[in-house]
Amino acid sequence: MRKKEKDLLLINPWVYDFAAYDLWAKPLGLLFLASLLKKNGWSIHYIDCLDVHHPALKPLRVKGPRRRPDHRGHFYQAEVERPSPLRGIPRRFHRFGLPPQAFREALQSLPKPRAVLVTSGMTYWYQGVHEAIDIVKGAFPAVPVILGGIYATLCAEHAEEYAGADFIIKGWGEIQVLELLEGLTGVSPSFIPDLNNLDSLPPPAFSLYPHLDYCCVLTSRGCPFHCPYCASPLLNPRFITRDPAHVVNEIARWADRGVEEFAFYDDALLVDREFAIALLQGIEKRRSKIRFHTPNGLHCRGITEEVAHLMRRAGFATIRLGLETASSERQLATGGKVSNDDFKTAVQNLHRAGYAPQEIGTYILAGLPGQERAEVEETIRFVKECGARPYLAEYSPIPGTPLWEEAVRASPFDLPGEPLFHNNTILPCRWEGLDWEDLQALKTMVHSDG
Repeated sequence: MRKKEKDLLLINPWVYDFAAYDLWAKPLGLLFLASLLKKNGWSIHYIDCLDVHHPALKPLRVKGPRRRPDHRGHFYQAEVERPSPLRGIPRRFHRFGLPPQAFREALQSLPKPRAVLVTSGMTYWYQGVHEAIDIVKGAFPAVPVILGGIYATLCAEHAEEYAGADFIIKGWGEIQVLELLEGLTGVSPSFIPDLNNLDSLPPPAFSLYPHLDYCCVLTSRGCPFHCPYCASPLLNPRFITRDPAHVVNEIARWADRGVEEFAFYDDALLVDREFAIALLQGIEKRRSKIRFHTPNGLHCRGITEEVAHLMRRAGFATIRLGLETASSERQLATGGKVSNDDFKTAVQNLHRAGYAPQEIGTYILAGLPGQERAEVEETIRFVKECGARPYLAEYSPIPGTPLWEEAVRASPFDLPGEPLFHNNTILPCRWEGLDWEDLQALKTMVHSDG
């Protein structure tokens, strides 16, 4: 097959939601896949609808969204009509990312691909996925569309019925996509990775971005814990770690190209202490002027005094700990991942390493089925007393998790029939013990000095 006939188009759709914020958000799975496809001889064209620097935005002469020095910030956004299932929610609804016209013009500038691969994020973000596929089908009517990602995996039946894709990929997509493309095009892969060895995958294709503010790093897939509210075991059934030396080299390559901000995407970054120490020591030896962020949360038990000091010297700037609740009863009921003593020790070790209380962010879950307001209040007070900063994380029900059936029973919404109701903004499992007014009071408590 001639090279010009080996074009593929990869798309990260825009997001429709009440709120969205760029906490170093990149579609890392799609970027790994892009590198693998390039290694197999495919020419990759890429549209990230959430990219605030996308060239398709330049002709629009729109003012760029506010960004912080560490490159967190807002996406481009436009207020749109709420979808009918959410009409009763008294909040403004937005499209985040490229305007559809800019997306269409970006498509028109590309050669006809052999296939289009679309990723998907949260289950309740499917509106942007469906719209992107519909526009792609209009631009390239005979080209097969392959949908993968979180929504495609967790809500496969919904995606099969409504998304408009020709093929749905569930779970890890690398081998599935290579096999599917071979069946569609007759092109046999020249390189097949060993998914038991994550370092056999080529590094994510951040070079597809003409302007790169930050990079995302993955040192493992999966999580050894099975928290009943979490989708990690469904998306990544096995916990596999990389060689820390390979991770350090990957970071160094982008640091040498001028990237200064790196976000870890791991679900359990510090759970393997030997791995964590090797990784942090390797980063420290490079002595690069770079900063690291942990938006997914860190495992408290992994933060020994040695690890905390290594984190500080390595340049870890954004710390997020996963506590979820100070209720010992619920801690045990949700897997026993962390105890209050584990959390206290982690915070004390971070203090000794030089982190101030406001630098130690702590995720607290609110809105679990049957959860009372008092439990969340107690957890907020506990986090502040320990010398850390609480962050409320509203619970989003996830199909297939152990807590799903309980969430369905507790929710006033049709969670199985409509993924839009999984949106944590609407507090899907609110009840008389914890409703919107309670949530606003909790948010006020989080930001108060008391």
